[in-house]
Amino acid sequence: MNADNKNSNLSPSSNFLRAIIESDNEKGTYQRPGMPKVITRFPPEPNGYLHIGHAKSICLNFGLARDYDGRCHLRFDDTNPTKEDQEFVDTIKDSVQWLGFSWEQGGTAYVHYASDYFDTLYLMAEYLVEAGHAYVDSQTPEEIAKNRGSFSEPGKNSPYRERPASESLDLFRRMKAGEFPDGAHVLRAKIDMASPNMNMRDPVIYRIRHAHHHRTGDKWNIYPMYDYTHPISDALENITHSICTLEFQDHRPFYDWILERLTETTTLPDGRVIGGFLQKPLPHQYEFARLNLTYTITSKRKLLQLVEEKIVDGWDDPRMPTIVGIRRRGYTPESIQLFCERIGVAKADGWIDMGTLEGSLRDDLDPKAPRAAAVLHPVKLIIDNFPEHLQEECTSPVHPHYPERGVRRFPITKELWIEREDFMIDPVKGYFRLFPGNRVRLRYGYVVECTGYDMDDAGNVTAVHCNYFPDSKSGTDGSTAYKVKGNIHWVSCEHAIKAEVRLYDRLFADPAPDANNKDFRLALNPNSKEVVEAYLEPGLAVARPGDIYQFERHGYFVADIKDSRPGKPVFNRAVTLRDSWGKKK
Repeated sequence: MNADNKNSNLSPSSNFLRAIIESDNEKGTYQRPGMPKVITRFPPEPNGYLHIGHAKSICLNFGLARDYDGRCHLRFDDTNPTKEDQEFVDTIKDSVQWLGFSWEQGGTAYVHYASDYFDTLYLMAEYLVEAGHAYVDSQTPEEIAKNRGSFSEPGKNSPYRERPASESLDLFRRMKAGEFPDGAHVLRAKIDMASPNMNMRDPVIYRIRHAHHHRTGDKWNIYPMYDYTHPISDALENITHSICTLEFQDHRPFYDWILERLTETTTLPDGRVIGGFLQKPLPHQYEFARLNLTYTITSKRKLLQLVEEKIVDGWDDPRMPTIVGIRRRGYTPESIQLFCERIGVAKADGWIDMGTLEGSLRDDLDPKAPRAAAVLHPVKLIIDNFPEHLQEECTSPVHPHYPERGVRRFPITKELWIEREDFMIDPVKGYFRLFPGNRVRLRYGYVVECTGYDMDDAGNVTAVHCNYFPDSKSGTDGSTAYKVKGNIHWVSCEHAIKAEVRLYDRLFADPAPDANNKDFRLALNPNSKEVVEAYLEPGLAVARPGDIYQFERHGYFVADIKDSRPGKPVFNRAVTLRDSWGKKK
């Protein structure tokens, strides 16, 4: 991983955020001594595993910082202790690094936690109370919700809204000291209960929560709300461009309100001057469209349901849209970055077809992945006239477009494994593979002619018989004399590597599995996972976990990073060679 995030060869795509940054840079909006002009942040809550939508935000925030010689902070929004855990902190760090980005610059690690600022946030809240911008509300949660109003009706002022600042300050300090149970009081900003923006109707900024925090332990009995913490954290870290998804657009007025209040000073009746916590220029929040990917769900609650109901095999199931899942599936950091570049950044929500993500993986892997032969649904092919103990070496390129990468070597023998679909007793029109009396070429080997087949009592073909033509071997002068339309792959029964191969497909058969409050479980694809015992060419015996190959005809496969081991390989299908779903539309 490059510490300065300079490891991308992608050309930057145009988007409205680039225009904003370039305008700010030209005007010197954030020209500050010794600091970059662009400082972004990626602020996940450590309450679960990141998914492909987060990957877009990571690539956007870290990518913009990289492209404009700035820096990006990793900040954990750990203000809800009942749902957060160190496990999630660790997996988030790992996911950011795996995607190819770093929060380090110039030897300094810019990794932060909202909990780093708890003391400062509390002092600022006391100031807001003393300055008349906040009050302690003693209504029940139900009363607060009822009096908040609706989109068509203004809210009602709390009976505690005009509580004297001294009384609110005393209650707030006692809340901090742990004197009251959860829900007894909250601290609210005093703005406008008649505002058409619901987020400006005296939002709650602190609540009582007697809970153990994974970093601060039992020090705090009150915790700040996200909408209060987020803008202040941005300002304390000198963030320039605070980039959020569109659902936070209506929260921006409060973002600006709280920062403006904290730049001000207030003179109290006793002559004390308080405030002035922040200085301009202040961060500015910008919103972009979140990633809506077809055939996928990204709701944490619904993903958790998939895991808890054992519909999938955990958070890292290769069918999951989590970063740990797509990583195990065989997606590469470069393919995710390529995908994010291709979809760009928009101001309005829209849908991105899953085919775009899969196409990005194909385009990334095609020049990288060495080729290999694999038979996934085997049936035996017996070459009756091939000498019993003869082994002849066949060769093929490691990669057909890069001869400098060398050749693969594997033997052809009397008994081979071929794909069951490569033989038909009664061929359909246009079928050019094996059937009685037809000739095909064994790829990189000989031309053979089918002479018959064996069947069991149930009518299943157990073996196919053929004869070969000794002068037809690929690469020899005689091979040009044979003209055949069919070309099939194979592996030697004696030398093949037996492997478990997991044929993964899209988890859902519906492009919008949870739209309009549908039960997403009804849209599950029954063919999203098939496990087969396959046979691979002998060279794959050296495959290490994480190694990716193109299995000729079948697609791109990765040696499972969790289960594959020497002597017992396990491969996952990352993606097929073509978009078979596109044909179904």
